Amino acid sequence: MKRTVLVVMAAMVLGVGAAAAQAAAAATGGVRVGVGAGLILPLSDYKTADKAGWIAGADATYWLASQPIGIRVEAGYSQTSEKAGVTPAHKTKIFGGGADVVYAFGARGDQIRPYILAGLGFYNAKIDVTGFASGSSTKVGFGGGAGAAFKVGAGGTRIFVEGKYTNLKVNGANLSFIPIRVGLRFGSK
Repeated sequence: MKRTVLVVMAAMVLGVGAAAAQAAAAATGGVRVGVGAGLILPLSDYKTADKAGWIAGADATYWLASQPIGIRVEAGYSQTSEKAGVTPAHKTKIFGGGADVVYAFGARGDQIRPYILAGLGFYNAKIDVTGFASGSSTKVGFGGGAGAAFKVGAGGTRIFVEGKYTNLKVNGANLSFIPIRVGLRFGSK
């Protein structure tokens, strides 16, 4: 009996908490959470040795009330490998996260909502060289990009496509790249 009462009370607390969180999100503009994956295109010094690879990541955007402006935090992991003919064989792995300011065009309920973004982040670039020791370096990077979100159904789910130029300096070299991600975002804005 005691356990049943505790379970019912816990469910009530969770229900009230969830309702309060939804009300707060509606009053403040809302939060959207997304996951995506895609292609990473090396640029500059990075493309001299590496070919295109893959990227996966997640993000959360807090939208200001009655404004088309949001603050996004994001994290991602990517991997590329050497181009044909480049020796020694290696893999470049980048793990990082950052914060962006996002500006969305159009109305909240539009079927297609384009946006632009820019921000700063911390990235750890690791190069695994076959037969040799690996090396890594953590640096501050910056970037900017654009995307579009496509409304799915009557709820708050959107499919997004996004590209973002990102640049960081690692040991004097420009590690620039463009991740092109496709994914889903869920939320109230």
